[in-house]
Amino acid sequence: MTECILESIHIYPLKSCGGIALGEVDLDRFGPVGDRRWMVVEPSGQFLSQRQVPAMALLGVRVESCGGLLLTREGSVCEVPVPGAGALALEVTVWSDRVPALDAGDAAATWLTRALGRPCRLVYMADETRRPVDLDYALRGETVSFADGFPLLLISAASLAELNNRLAQNGHPAVPMNRFRPNLVVSGCGPFAEDGWRRIRIGGVELQVAKPCARCAIPAIDQSSGERDPYINRALAAFRRFDGQILFGQNLLYQQGGTIGVGDPVEVLE
Repeated sequence: MTECILESIHIYPLKSCGGIALGEVDLDRFGPVGDRRWMVVEPSGQFLSQRQVPAMALLGVRVESCGGLLLTREGSVCEVPVPGAGALALEVTVWSDRVPALDAGDAAATWLTRALGRPCRLVYMADETRRPVDLDYALRGETVSFADGFPLLLISAASLAELNNRLAQNGHPAVPMNRFRPNLVVSGCGPFAEDGWRRIRIGGVELQVAKPCARCAIPAIDQSSGERDPYINRALAAFRRFDGQILFGQNLLYQQGGTIGVGDPVEVLE
């Protein structure tokens, strides 16, 4: 049997925008360090994602050494420092959660409004913020960043390969893993093996499989063009619909952080 290993690691510093591949990452109480600590919101504070604004896929995102962001779009650049002590404190909405955040200022808001074609602002989750994971799944009061609900999303390479095999049978080109925005991609297991895992160890970090990830419209969005292809979700629904939801990938929790790296063994404990 092929050993299951961690094939790749990805963080998404600005929620619903471009990802960054890493060789290793530290896990803190928010999730992978640097993952989804920034978010685009409507002026009302309601979060925005590619579901409403597919053009968010086209924003380039880089984390600066100071922790701030460098945003790019079609040659235009915006440098955003981490909001300081005098930043405007807001309450923003992520799904059903009301979360305190710091406003990143008018310059960033103006740039994003032009880049995305609708009024919006940029906010940051401060170090002291505590956003609890859904109590139906939390084991010891775990917290999370601006991610949809859990600190980590894991998908096996074989699961994507199975989807692409089915797409090919119907004359549709393969889709890359970035459509599904995982943090962790594992290889060496069968398609959807992760559905049966309950507890795993990657390197020296033990993780619990909390629940499957219910997919929305984002897998239908080409991350290089921002264009929608509804056929992807229809193909998924043909074999991954359970109780009315399309499931692809598994959300993870952990109580003790640590460092994990590409090539680490993935051990199924339960």
